[in-house]
Amino acid sequence: MDIRGAVDAAVPTNIIAAKAAEVRANKVNWQSYLQGQMISAEDCEFIKKFEVAHSEEKQTILTNEGHQCARTFLNLMAHISKEQTVQYILTLIDDTLQENHQRVNIFFDYAKKTKNTAWSYFLPMLNRQDLFTVHMAARIIAKLAAWGRDLMEGSDLNYYFNWIKTQLSSQKLHGTGPDSTGHGTISPSDSSQYVQCVAGCLQLMLRVNEYRFAWVEADGVNCITAVLSNKCGFQLQYQMGFCVWLLAFNSQLCEQLRRYNVVPALSDILQESVKEKVTRIILAAFRNLLEKSADRETHQEYALAMIQCKVLKQLENLDQQKYDDEDITEDLKFLLESLGESVQDLSSFDEYSSELKSGRLEWSPVHKSEKFWRENAVRLNEKNYELLKSTDDAISTTLHTALTHLDKRNTYVRMLFIDYSSAFNTIVPSKLVIKLETLGLDPALCNWVLDFLT
Repeated sequence: MDIRGAVDAAVPTNIIAAKAAEVRANKVNWQSYLQGQMISAEDCEFIKKFEVAHSEEKQTILTNEGHQCARTFLNLMAHISKEQTVQYILTLIDDTLQENHQRVNIFFDYAKKTKNTAWSYFLPMLNRQDLFTVHMAARIIAKLAAWGRDLMEGSDLNYYFNWIKTQLSSQKLHGTGPDSTGHGTISPSDSSQYVQCVAGCLQLMLRVNEYRFAWVEADGVNCITAVLSNKCGFQLQYQMGFCVWLLAFNSQLCEQLRRYNVVPALSDILQESVKEKVTRIILAAFRNLLEKSADRETHQEYALAMIQCKVLKQLENLDQQKYDDEDITEDLKFLLESLGESVQDLSSFDEYSSELKSGRLEWSPVHKSEKFWRENAVRLNEKNYELLKSTDDAISTTLHTALTHLDKRNTYVRMLFIDYSSAFNTIVPSKLVIKLETLGLDPALCNWVLDFLT
């Protein structure tokens, strides 16, 4: 499966589509804004002409009056505060861009003349209270950034990605707001669909290679794995898997993704998935992680992680089923062959190493054996003590989890810190060594403990 054949990430969720249809049906009385001197005669004349034009007529208008179109849209956004009218303007802009991706350039041309960036007009709207307004602005920003000739970068990109992370990390919208009818508060179902809209924005952004690097640098992968591990709905599972698949198209990022537990998170979902689209995207993501890895070591590490997470058994079960989707069939064949080859080279220490890195260590009989540790103890020192740094990873993960919870309203985190350093002051080294020898510990190791404590 390639990007060109993927589902369009810009397709709106049901709640967005329903609200947009409602907004389009409620035409704005532009004449009243003109009489109130809130908009200019030029903007009033243009918007009245543009909103009633058919598709071909709109294209002609945009070709001949692109600068005026961008200026009118942005002037109306700046000078009108009524939420329903702002929603109408944003919906009109979104429809215009969705109909023809090249139309984003009218905003880039206008921004260049005003010495601004195309998305700077929309970023402040992410702070508004109305959820439909916020998420329509987010969709427009993603389209401008993904389809435009200039890349979003610097503080603008950081701000947008941080907003996306905040929305996804909570998996619910902060506070309450009007529902799709404009009354009351949103239901959990509607809230979930708004989060899916945010995920759709990320899918669109990650189609651009430069944004993939920026997302990883912004610690976005931890956000994705947290969502996947949090029992989210199948649509969000698909979207997060889609994002991993996109990231794994880049061989450099494949190597960086080794630091995150994407394989365990995806394998858990694959085991329970009943939706073919979720299965398809996870298989495609696994294939990219293996196929796009630039070196053998990275490839083998991913293969071992998949084997340790029982992916091979899941693949064998899936292979017994019939699929109309050729992508699933081809990816299954590739993964079965690739993991089958890796199993042949798998040693007990490779398995132990993979389990330790994934955070899913199993105290199996082979790992309890004296022979295993006598042969492999020294290997714990390899690669600058990489395997012994799991404590650092645990602390980082705990801190990330705590901060994620603190991002939510009306929550707090309790953390208990225990300092064991003073405990060594109460140990009598000679008595400890006698007890260790009695328990059968190797004399050489007992002497090392004695040297360390004295």
